[in-house]
Amino acid sequence: MVFTLKDMSFKAGMEMKITAKTKPGCDSFAINIGHDADAIALHFNPRFNSQGDTNTIVCNSKQGGWGAEHREPCFPFEQGEEFKLTISFNNETFYIKLPGGTMMSFPNRFGDDVFKHVHTAGDVRISSIKIN
Repeated sequence: MVFTLKDMSFKAGMEMKITAKTKPGCDSFAINIGHDADAIALHFNPRFNSQGDTNTIVCNSKQGGWGAEHREPCFPFEQGEEFKLTISFNNETFYIKLPGGTMMSFPNRFGDDVFKHVHTAGDVRISSIKIN
């Protein structure tokens, strides 16, 4: 399922809380935060079994091409199950609270303090996004 939010205001210091459910048999899904489809500051991509990765979270950014991938070995997602994520950031780092409470981070390679675009793709259904 593809889901896009445009012209929103996600600012440094705010929290984005996402509630979603993966589909049974899910291979992967992605949550992208940035300025538009070609300027992605955070590409959050849990992979159950996709592109040679198994039970791995891959993060990246895209600005004139993809950057170096970061792999997170913690994988608290289950196929067909609901999950909650909390994402916050400052001009240096994105902080992601994973299901179960584990924290991970990814550098804010753009250095920006506001993003207006969220896009999800893959075998996931978003039930709510709250920003506060």
